[in-house]
Amino acid sequence: MDYATAFTPWSALAGGALIGLSAVLLMLANGRIAGISGIAGGLIGPRTPDRGWRAAFIVGLVVAPLLYLALGPAIEFNVTVPAPLLIVAGLLVGIGTQVGSGCTSGHGVCGMSRFSPRGIAATLTFMATGALAVFLVRHVF
Repeated sequence: MDYATAFTPWSALAGGALIGLSAVLLMLANGRIAGISGIAGGLIGPRTPDRGWRAAFIVGLVVAPLLYLALGPAIEFNVTVPAPLLIVAGLLVGIGTQVGSGCTSGHGVCGMSRFSPRGIAATLTFMATGALAVFLVRHVF
């Protein structure tokens, strides 16, 4: 199945609703924002008393797609980018989350939904930079 041409809004709507629900539940249960870089960063630093929920959140991020792959329909994908370029891109994203004081989940999902000016500005910057990067990679380089 070619997922680029078989898109239906229902799967995107369901996925977005689940992401929103998980952000709301984390806020209600812990009073914390579901920013992945902040959650993961809290596991790396000095020992803090809130490491348990952070670890559970990250484990869930890893285990959920593995369960889907094991139990759900097969997903066909083709990675056409060399592994070293993917590693460099991942490192740049990590640097960007530090420079931007958060990631797309924290700023885009939680910040925008709370009408945070900083979250809105960061999300607009992420989107513009992403669009520019795609344009440059596909049409210039």
